[in-house]
Amino acid sequence: MIFACEDHVTVPLCGIQSTEKSPKKLLCKAGARSRKTLSPECNTRRYCRMFKWIFFVVAVSATAHAAVIPVPDAVVPTRIEGVQPRNVVFILSDDHRFDAMSFMGHPFAKTPHMDAMVKQGAHLKNAFVTTSLCSPSRASILTGLYTFRHRVIDNQRPVPEGTLFFPQYLQKAGYKTGFIGKWHMGHASDDRRPGFDYWFSFKGQGKYYAPNDSYTINDNGKRVPQDGYITTLLTRKAVEFLKETDRNTPFFLYLSHKAVHGPFTPEPQYKGTLSDQPFTLPPSSVHLLKNQLNRPRWLLDQRNSWHGMDFPLHTENSVESFYKSYCEALCSVDDSIGVVLQQLKAMGIHDETLVIYMGDNGYMFGEHGLIDKRVAYETSSRVPLLMQCPELIEGGTVVDEVVANIDIAPTVMQAMGLKTPTHMDGQSFLPLARGQTIPWRDYFLYAYYWEQNYPQTPTHFSLRGDQYKYTTYYGLWDTDELFDIKNDPEEQNNLIHDPTFQETKQHMQNRLYTMMEELGGMEIPLNRPKGQRKIERLRSRGGEKAADFPEAFLVDEAFRKELQE
Repeated sequence: MIFACEDHVTVPLCGIQSTEKSPKKLLCKAGARSRKTLSPECNTRRYCRMFKWIFFVVAVSATAHAAVIPVPDAVVPTRIEGVQPRNVVFILSDDHRFDAMSFMGHPFAKTPHMDAMVKQGAHLKNAFVTTSLCSPSRASILTGLYTFRHRVIDNQRPVPEGTLFFPQYLQKAGYKTGFIGKWHMGHASDDRRPGFDYWFSFKGQGKYYAPNDSYTINDNGKRVPQDGYITTLLTRKAVEFLKETDRNTPFFLYLSHKAVHGPFTPEPQYKGTLSDQPFTLPPSSVHLLKNQLNRPRWLLDQRNSWHGMDFPLHTENSVESFYKSYCEALCSVDDSIGVVLQQLKAMGIHDETLVIYMGDNGYMFGEHGLIDKRVAYETSSRVPLLMQCPELIEGGTVVDEVVANIDIAPTVMQAMGLKTPTHMDGQSFLPLARGQTIPWRDYFLYAYYWEQNYPQTPTHFSLRGDQYKYTTYYGLWDTDELFDIKNDPEEQNNLIHDPTFQETKQHMQNRLYTMMEELGGMEIPLNRPKGQRKIERLRSRGGEKAADFPEAFLVDEAFRKELQE
């Protein structure tokens, strides 16, 4: 079935490609978030006009391949009148949780250059990813689309052929583009991807150090050895890219770090420097009744798996040792930011260049008894997001609105003087960073799809507002979750069965499914099994017993005395 809306490109809601020539694609976000005019000088959004729903029935064979590219075939950038394009440097780290920065009051993370970015620019303190997993998040950054629209739902497969990345618009507009670092969408290839004039990348996850003498990296089509620690190497290549830029040509540099992804490997000068720092497990990690009451069975069971704090990544390591190594490796990412900013100063373009720093997903170190990511809990889905441009953004700005990885593409494009393509799900947060009041989303949508490789985490969908977060687990006989984020930031008190909050639960449930319907997310993407599976479960250290069935679903008496015909 396909829905059409006036003044919008259309996409199949069910993800099945139509054999009809028109209409092919849909995007109408009325009800979830209408496109709006941000400002006279930055007209990147439009109000949805009155629309008519038209239904089409599409017949396809049982073996037909589902459409996975809900974007236009043509790359046609539209310039914003009167806006001078700016240079943009986008720096992405891997698995950096939102609070692991010293200005956030972290007990041992040391991030002086991130702290300096906040003083000189803006901290978007409520930044999230639409799926807390490397490849899906990175695909959302590059496409401006939700996971169920770009169809990159795990780390094992490449981006579907024909996917449109926002740097292609920049390239078409005549700007210089460069990609340096971790691509990760698929493990088999490090070939150059569309949209980038310069390309420096490696296959899959990459390595902190070259594993052998034959290990190589793709340097703009040439195979070259990995020279030293990967964070330092990527930073050096970024500086080289900047030095070779033409002052008369706007550029976009995407510096994508491998760090701080596990196995956490600090540079020698930072290894062990945090070992003596005090560490306390988060409150939600402790086996207490309040942390287990009304919690899903899958969560309590997962504690004894690859993702559990008692069996972390199938090792004997402690959460504490993992966390400290993680923060030691983060020091080099912080250094990288400092080096890039210093190079911009040396070139005399520091104040005019927009620099954005972000993590691709969060990471849990004992929260809810878990380690790793994937889930909708705050420490998994919330990420750091910093930006500076002294000519545009006042130092010390704090943005309270909820922003997401789908907003990166529209933000970069606006800064570079281009309108947001109508097919994108995100919206530019540049006006927010500049202190402007603009129409913004009231809810944030999260989706994760079950993977064969890591089967501990179920398919789930989550809706987060300013105060409440509702999460439903699909395909399980288990309990959902509702948290009051303002009063319960640690997410320890599940309100899903509390009679006081039934109206709130129902409202958020209805809103979640309405948004999914309007955005075309009502089908579950399915992938053929591929790669290694982490299916082992801990038998010792308290891992023998399975979680009890949810108490709220148990009854003592039959509902009816007898069944009548």
